[in-house]
Amino acid sequence: MANTAQARKRARQSVERNKHNASLRSMLRTSIKRVRQAIEAGDKAIAAEVFQKTTGIIDRVADKNIIHKNKAARHKSRLAAAVKALA
Repeated sequence: MANTAQARKRARQSVERNKHNASLRSMLRTSIKRVRQAIEAGDKAIAAEVFQKTTGIIDRVADKNIIHKNKAARHKSRLAAAVKALA
């Protein structure tokens, strides 16, 4: 356990930050799954709409350094290619 007041505070802060980051990661994963489900359904219009919303979420999470920017770019690229291939 933390001995100093500063260390105790940092421990409290890290717990809260961990909860917040976990919720953002969960939101990211859920939105990516929604795009994949829309692609599986084969409806290009819905898939493109969901992909548009997901792109914003991916960028927001990457800007907060929850995931690396290259990982965000990789997800967006692969999802965009999958949506485009629905034609």
